[in-house]
Amino acid sequence: MEKMSVNSTQIIERELEQLRQLASNMVASVDILSRIVDKLLECFKKNGKLLCAGNGGSAAQAMHFAEELLGKFRDKRPPLAAISLASDGPTLSCIANDFGFEEIFSRQIEALGYPEDLLILFSTSGNSRNLIKAAQSAKHRGMFSIAFLGKGGGELCRQVDMSWIVPSENPSRIQEMHCWAVHALLEIIEAWKNSA
Repeated sequence: MEKMSVNSTQIIERELEQLRQLASNMVASVDILSRIVDKLLECFKKNGKLLCAGNGGSAAQAMHFAEELLGKFRDKRPPLAAISLASDGPTLSCIANDFGFEEIFSRQIEALGYPEDLLILFSTSGNSRNLIKAAQSAKHRGMFSIAFLGKGGGELCRQVDMSWIVPSENPSRIQEMHCWAVHALLEIIEAWKNSA
């Protein structure tokens, strides 16, 4: 059987061009990121904590955000309270087994969330039932909620208090922009924490 020829340079250039075009389209949403960072700083100033969640690659993004706040992004500084609700395998499997997969985040929010805390959800589609229920639980607990989304925002954008939507249908591009946004937020938060 003859091996299929793959033009790796062409694929890489195509992927970079898609990302470049999408990044240039995101300039208009800078003020939303500024308002999101204001909410994060407000939460930390009140000694609140960040709870964050997502599914699949978006779960990894939630974990990445939390670990950078607890550890450090670039500069050494005091830790900030952050919990990824997607990180604890035994907890997730226990809740999914006993209450259903739709409850894996909302049940944790019911136990851990307080009005001074902030919920951030990551989703490429905005239609995951467990994230929608998480946003509803946060509202019930008096928490402010934010979602990083794509594909028009889905149902989740109607359930949260604020959202940052990447105008793309491509999950890879959406997650890449979410990662860029998280890094921008971390840089601002770290500068604030080190100047305090």
